[in-house]
Amino acid sequence: MSKPTNRRVAALIFSSLFISSAAFSQFSNVDFLRSSPADAVKFIQAYISPWANAFGAGLNGSWYNTAKPHKLGGFDVTASLNVGVVPESAGTFDITKIGLSSSLTGIGIASSVSGPNTSGPSMTYKEGAYTLATFNTPPGTNWKYIPVPMVQIGIGLPLGTELKARFLPKIPIKGGDVSMWGVGLMHSIMQYIPGNKLLPLDASIFAGYTRMTGNVPISLQPDGGVTWNYTTINPLTYFSNQNLNTIVDALNISAIGSVNLKIITFYAGLGYSKTKTSVKLQGYFPAPVIVVSGTPHVEYNDVAGSGSIKDGSDFPKMNIKNFSGLRANAGFRIKLAVITIFADYTRAQYNVVSTGLGISFR
Repeated sequence: MSKPTNRRVAALIFSSLFISSAAFSQFSNVDFLRSSPADAVKFIQAYISPWANAFGAGLNGSWYNTAKPHKLGGFDVTASLNVGVVPESAGTFDITKIGLSSSLTGIGIASSVSGPNTSGPSMTYKEGAYTLATFNTPPGTNWKYIPVPMVQIGIGLPLGTELKARFLPKIPIKGGDVSMWGVGLMHSIMQYIPGNKLLPLDASIFAGYTRMTGNVPISLQPDGGVTWNYTTINPLTYFSNQNLNTIVDALNISAIGSVNLKIITFYAGLGYSKTKTSVKLQGYFPAPVIVVSGTPHVEYNDVAGSGSIKDGSDFPKMNIKNFSGLRANAGFRIKLAVITIFADYTRAQYNVVSTGLGISFR
C-alpha cells in the first residue's frame, strides 16, 4: 500500500480502538487512576472490555470469502470492513463486583465504555480516616458498533494451499501510533474427495492469527481542588507522556465450505475463535498522599518515597477478559471478471458483520 493509503487505514483502525472523538472525552476522564494501582487497573479492565472484545472479534473477520484456495500463483488483494457488535449486557457493570479493595468504595451500576452516556456512581478513595480523592465513574459513549477495517492479500501455493497475510507498519496517529500484522493458511480438503471436479463445491480448513498494537494517549493531572507542593518538577509538563499501550490478539480456526456458481458464491464457516487484549500504562501519574508533618492533610508533591508520583510500571499489567468459543458465519461473494464483492455475518459471543471489495486472479 502507498503511504497515504497506509495512513488512512491506520487512522480508521486507531479511531476504532478507544480513540474516536467520543472516546477522547472518555479517556480524559480517568480520575480512577488516582486510586491504588491495583484498583485502577481493575476499573480499566471492566470499563474498556466491551470495545476490546468487539475489536478482537472484528480482527477475526474477512479472512475468507470462498473455500476454494487460489491456484498456484493466483492471488487476491481485498479491502474489508468488519463491525464488531457489543452485546447489550456489556453496557454496564456493578462496581461492587469487580474486586476493588476496601480503600476504594462506591455502590451502584457504572457505564462501560459502550454504555449510557451518563456519569456513574460516586467513588471515594480513602486511607484510614483520610479521603484522598472523590470522583464519579466516567460515562459511556452509547456506541456498540466497533469498525475494524482490513487490507489483506492471498497467494496460491502448491498442494491446494493458500497463504493469507495482513500487515500495517507502525504509523503515528493523533498523538499515538498503531501497527498490525496477521497470517493465515487455508488448505483444500475437497481435493482428496474422488470426483471433486464434477461438483461446484469446495471445502477447506483454515487457521489465521492477527495482532494489533496501539498506543493511546491519556491525561491525568493533579486535582485542582487539592494542594500542590511540587519543588523539583513542573507538573504542567511532567505528566504529559501518559499512555495506554494496547495489544489485541485474535485467533480463528475454521472449517469452510462454499458453493461456487458462475457469478455468485455462497460460503459458510464453523470453528473456534479466541481474542485476548493486554493493556499496560506508561508514563508518570500524579497521586494524592497524606502528609502527617504539622497538621495532617492531603496534597500532591514530589517528595522522594512519598508515593505521590507513580510510574506506569507501578500499575499491574492488565489482561482484558478473553472471549472464546464457537464461531459460525455465512455469506456470499459476487465475482465480476476480476472484481469481487462480498458480505457475511458471524455469530459468536461478539457478533460481526463484514463486507468488502477486492480483485482476484486464478
